[in-house]
Amino acid sequence: MVAVIEDDPSFRRALRRLLGLRGFRTEGFASAEEFLQSPETSAECLVLDIHLGGMSGLELQAALAANSVPLPIIFITAFDNPTTQERARKAGAAAYLQKPFDDQSLIDAIQLAIGRQADSN
Repeated sequence: MVAVIEDDPSFRRALRRLLGLRGFRTEGFASAEEFLQSPETSAECLVLDIHLGGMSGLELQAALAANSVPLPIIFITAFDNPTTQERARKAGAAAYLQKPFDDQSLIDAIQLAIGRQADSN
């Protein structure tokens, strides 16, 4: 299960469609707050936009870490800069992709992240 947290509805749908075609089950969330308020999720990985309305992707990652929720996160962003990239890396990002990214880069990052998660269990 891959949770896609993206505030652009059309991009969120496109990501979920792509992942579904590649055999992943997905859940979609329009905000970090919506994800946090959802019932127990079975997500094994997050595809998380850094720049969301309200709580940012980096703030969500920090909240999950503070609550000992060790989900691998693939950060995505349209507003790349070295400072943000370094913050994501220090936060433990499984991957960092700048929009627009190619489909295979996302699939490879998810497979690697889920594989690492399985290896640590």
